Amino acid sequence: MDEPNPSPQSPLRHVRTILWVLVALAAVAFAVTYSMRQQTPTEPQSTLGGPFTLTGGDGKKFSSSALASKPYAIFFGFTRCGDVCPVTLGRMAKLRRQVGGDDAFNIVFVTIDPANDGPAEVGQYAKLFGTPIIGLTGSAAEIAQVKRQYGVYAEPNPQSTGHGDMISHTSSVMLFDRDGNLTGTISGNEPDSAALQKLRALIA
Repeated sequence: MDEPNPSPQSPLRHVRTILWVLVALAAVAFAVTYSMRQQTPTEPQSTLGGPFTLTGGDGKKFSSSALASKPYAIFFGFTRCGDVCPVTLGRMAKLRRQVGGDDAFNIVFVTIDPANDGPAEVGQYAKLFGTPIIGLTGSAAEIAQVKRQYGVYAEPNPQSTGHGDMISHTSSVMLFDRDGNLTGTISGNEPDSAALQKLRALIA
């Protein structure tokens, strides 16, 4: 009895399997790269920050000099953000209440989407969290400058589903002391206990 011949399609199936594995590995590498960009500032921490002038939710010019003599936490996001931005700001509001109330430090929200977030949008968005939050916007050039100063990554997301993930961006909150020096960051996956420890040191 003759031995069955191997299917002529077997080599093709092997090639397809290898190709799918390579595609999967490339997708994982891409996701990791985006995650790393989102979680941390893109410049050495000692160089981050600096003076700026943007526009507040009331339509008036806002100078960073107004933040002097009081610690602040600054977060870059956008009002159409699906989950990261509202979760981050809501969490910061909760943590601030736990370390000393609304006067403990300022929370600053800077949009990275000035084309869609004008003064009215950032002003209304900042009011959603039941605690004072400074919402800021500006021209495309002004926002680009502040992003560079704070080492913020923000680019259109090529894998966007159109549901609040149109922009891939730095998701960590940066903490600055009374003298405008960066003291650390708080990431989204950081335990509240660690975040509270940083905030207590910030306002000490």
